[in-house]
Amino acid sequence: MKLGVLTVVLYSMDFPSALKYLHSLGVQTVEVGCGGSPGKTHMDPDQLLGNPAAIQQVRDLLAENEMEICALSCHGNAVHPNPAIAAEDNAAFEKTVLLAEQLGVHTVVTFSGCPGDCPKSELPNWVTCSWPPDYLQILDYQWNDVLIPYWKKAAAFAESHGVNKIALELHPGFCCYNPTTLLKLREAVGPVIGANLDPSHLFWQGMDIPSVIRSLGPAIHHFHAKDTKIDPINCGMNGVLDVRHYGEAIDRSWVFRTVGYGHDAQVWRDIISNLRMVGYDGAISIEHEDGLMSAREGLEKAVAFLKDTLIFEEPAAMWWA
Repeated sequence: MKLGVLTVVLYSMDFPSALKYLHSLGVQTVEVGCGGSPGKTHMDPDQLLGNPAAIQQVRDLLAENEMEICALSCHGNAVHPNPAIAAEDNAAFEKTVLLAEQLGVHTVVTFSGCPGDCPKSELPNWVTCSWPPDYLQILDYQWNDVLIPYWKKAAAFAESHGVNKIALELHPGFCCYNPTTLLKLREAVGPVIGANLDPSHLFWQGMDIPSVIRSLGPAIHHFHAKDTKIDPINCGMNGVLDVRHYGEAIDRSWVFRTVGYGHDAQVWRDIISNLRMVGYDGAISIEHEDGLMSAREGLEKAVAFLKDTLIFEEPAAMWWA
């Protein structure tokens, strides 16, 4: 495994300064936003595509800082019912794939997306229950008319450009938000579809992360190290569904935390150990979105915590067996 960082947290720095800083912390690999919600402050496909000199500058920067790129990110909703939004997010995805090809990166991270409830919709409609039966009709439309056809086409495009891992972040509000939905899309489209496993979005849904890891196995294409703290008082009153602003931490049922501030070291050791057991040996990419800490403090605490938690070396021969 390699210790990584999604560099969005360092957008106050230019990319060379961010790489130098991360190298000084002992970070080994970076995930870089190229569009969509992560933005493209550190890596703009419009400036890099078709520009061999600029691509070489990126390669040189990485080499100077003993760093590699584990993934490019372009989180968006390319199946949005608003055609303009869908086209913009699809374009971001395709440009990110093309840039990944030129940089020799094989993993692109995004969301599965969520369509509307019919062809005339203007906004996404995330279905969370199976009754009344109208909701099952919505799901049938979303999956069979929109989601699966889109990802079959997008997956073929990605594979034709050397991207063999589309890591869909399991996130409420989108069609793939748990193992069952991710594996359903993977079965329909093929193994290029996999999960960006971010425990923070699963903790608050009540999932056990080692169980999720075992259910996904080889379908885990990427991993975000981000934590969530459940507030027992607020959650006890209102449950886990919470639409309050993230800044209202004292009133929310849960908040995002840097790793170690939502769940203790043993929980994270079990997560890392289960990742190893199912054969995942990729990046553990820190995504820092802790509203109670500064960018640097939260990031540096996460790096220190994970340095003591990750398993970096190959296992030894079992001399005792």
